[in-house]
Amino acid sequence: MPHTVEIYPSRNSFLPEPPLLPIIEQVQTVASAPSKPKERSVKPLAPLEFEKPIVELEKMLAELKDHSDEHQMDFDTEVENLTRKIEKTRQDIYQNLTPWQRVQIVRHTQRPYTLDYIARLFTDFIELQGDRAYGNDKALIGGLASLDGQPVMILGHQKGRNTKENLMRNFGCAHPEGYRKALRLMRMAHKFQLPIIAFIDTPGAYPGVAAEERQIAEAIAVNIREMFNLEVPIIAVVIGEGGSGGALGIGVADRVLILENAYYSVISPEGCAAVLWKDRAFAPQAAAALKMSAPDLKETKLVDEILPEPQGGAHHDWDQTADAVKKALLKTLATLQKLSASQLLEKRYDRYRAYGMFKE
Repeated sequence: MPHTVEIYPSRNSFLPEPPLLPIIEQVQTVASAPSKPKERSVKPLAPLEFEKPIVELEKMLAELKDHSDEHQMDFDTEVENLTRKIEKTRQDIYQNLTPWQRVQIVRHTQRPYTLDYIARLFTDFIELQGDRAYGNDKALIGGLASLDGQPVMILGHQKGRNTKENLMRNFGCAHPEGYRKALRLMRMAHKFQLPIIAFIDTPGAYPGVAAEERQIAEAIAVNIREMFNLEVPIIAVVIGEGGSGGALGIGVADRVLILENAYYSVISPEGCAAVLWKDRAFAPQAAAALKMSAPDLKETKLVDEILPEPQGGAHHDWDQTADAVKKALLKTLATLQKLSASQLLEKRYDRYRAYGMFKE
């Protein structure tokens, strides 16, 4: 009598079907490929209100040159004089910016954001998503990358450039799950001894009902507490708006760097004006009273270094700004890596205990 042989499915039968294999290979290739700088839009820069005198002079210069070419007349002297006047006007405006004008610059829609810096400063960036409890917040991104060959953990707020992107990024205002994701990644960095680099650019944490339901204040408070116990170097760079707890949620660092026109404040100028004057129209006065601009912050020792921007703001030259940030990061990281874990923790604690200026 013939024996009955039972056939069991081979292990290979559980592999993905052939059509999926090329897709998997493509995903692996994209994840391991070095980041490429995002191309700048050719859209002309929109002038800010205080920049209109410069725009008017540049328009006059263009018309003068066109008139000279059209009628074959010599206006070299006039062109030279007008060019000098434009340059002097630029210097007068940009060297005497008010705090409110700096706020307008950092809110320019064509200013570089976190992903733009990541593409220019780092290689092999791999975004890590989700807080493993609720979901993934696209207003606060993070992941692994290399800075001149050295592995680092990156965190940063991300805004959008149009309505669709801003809705997706929630205008750079993170929910609780964003800060819990950041905490997860910071703990991972602590475990694998990776330096943490945080890019701050938010008007504040999201103040909506959904954020309150999921305990936004608790999420930020836990991050602040836990960042004091991470035994790795932490560098925070304020690249735009540094608003209140939304900034502090990833801002407890060994060194805080700030771009020339960025600000760091307990409240936005509009919010301060609404509280003190009951009218948001007083935002310029509030910006001055808050001492929120980079020079004031350096004077009060709330930041360690001011990084230069191109004339007129970072949106005029992304690459030049990124170069300044990279040089500062490499120099600061080299200094911090000379310290032991216990020294890092002690100095970080002392740094924040020394905050504040008092008069008796």
